Amino acid sequence: MSDPLLDALADSAANRGLKLVRSRVRTPGKRRFGKVGLTDKSGKPVFGVDARGPTAKPDEVEAYLRDLGAGDWGASLGQSVPEAKHRAPARAKAPTPKPAPQPKLEIRAAKPADAKAIVSLTALLEHDTDEVGVRKRIAELTRDKLAPLVATLGKTVVGLCGIDAMTAIHRDQPVGRINILVVVPEARGRDIGRRLVEAAEDAMRKRGCGLLEITSNDRLTEAHAFYRHMGFERTSIRFAKVL
Repeated sequence: MSDPLLDALADSAANRGLKLVRSRVRTPGKRRFGKVGLTDKSGKPVFGVDARGPTAKPDEVEAYLRDLGAGDWGASLGQSVPEAKHRAPARAKAPTPKPAPQPKLEIRAAKPADAKAIVSLTALLEHDTDEVGVRKRIAELTRDKLAPLVATLGKTVVGLCGIDAMTAIHRDQPVGRINILVVVPEARGRDIGRRLVEAAEDAMRKRGCGLLEITSNDRLTEAHAFYRHMGFERTSIRFAKVL
């Protein structure tokens, strides 16, 4: 199934005369799962590719393409960039100001101070809650070592991933679960959802879970496509009743 994030990355590579190569590994947790790389049109590796295939993460390729100037990508393909002949004396130019550094993405456990941001994030999925209740639940979940995960850019919370684990009588290992996953619209397309899911997988493995489930509303079809791309399969229908 097509991945909008990787499709956009492929278009960006093509605009620079390059080709995006995607890993054929479809099993989460296995080496090279979700990896990508760049080659030239002849298939010669340019970035993030070795003899066995892609080795880079999508955000690493995105950063490489973003920083790639016209002269840089020509050199990376083994092509010399010809210099113009009979150039007129260059005029002195004012120094170009350096762009402000981009805030660093971090995935961490939620804190009570994140309650206001979490309320706003859950509202994007039409959940009605309040800061007092969220603070209380963060404290309870932290005691159980199941604090939700948040994604931050600098000091701003931009994503949320709720996690849970349960012991099922019919399973030898505990079952992990992602019960909510959301990223603010202005930060989407930056691989934040993928990073949150990967962090949840790591947390559930450390807890001894042998299976990770995701619950998602039927109407969130774009999210379903994302989950399938991440290696999840639809295995059941969920029923719910208000008590």
